[in-house]
Amino acid sequence: MIKLLVLDVDGCMTDGKIIYDNNGLESKQFNVKDGLGITSWLKLGNEIAIITGRDSCIVANRAKELGIKHLYQGVKDKQARLKELVESLHIGFNEVAAIGDDLNDYHMLRLVGHSFTPANGVKEIQKMVTTVLSKEGGDGAIREMIDILIDKNKQRDQFMAVWI
Repeated sequence: MIKLLVLDVDGCMTDGKIIYDNNGLESKQFNVKDGLGITSWLKLGNEIAIITGRDSCIVANRAKELGIKHLYQGVKDKQARLKELVESLHIGFNEVAAIGDDLNDYHMLRLVGHSFTPANGVKEIQKMVTTVLSKEGGDGAIREMIDILIDKNKQRDQFMAVWI
């Protein structure tokens, strides 16, 4: 059973675009279907972590809004950060699923029991993950992954009961 879901941000939770306005303010776009999937996953008693290489107050705000308590930004070694998190939660890597889209996610994705990449993940990642999703990053890829894991965990009835 998957107990922890690890998310990369740029290219997975978002489409990977980083937009700066004339004042240097950054903006990102998130998919609300991903958000509903994330909050539902958490309501089932499962864990979610964001491990991302960039620092962004936008990501911190989104994590807080969704109730994600494990937020790690500015991470250079995602594999090491994931090892520390798994140890602190007293779970095995076979109980972890993760999504990443580029080479800086490679080693982290190799550790987990179920690995995912969006449809537009780079070819090297697509070749090594368990599942290449049909949705692109920022376009519902996180929700698609959560739906797969809900079924894998046999939690569909509980997932539906959160809202219906």
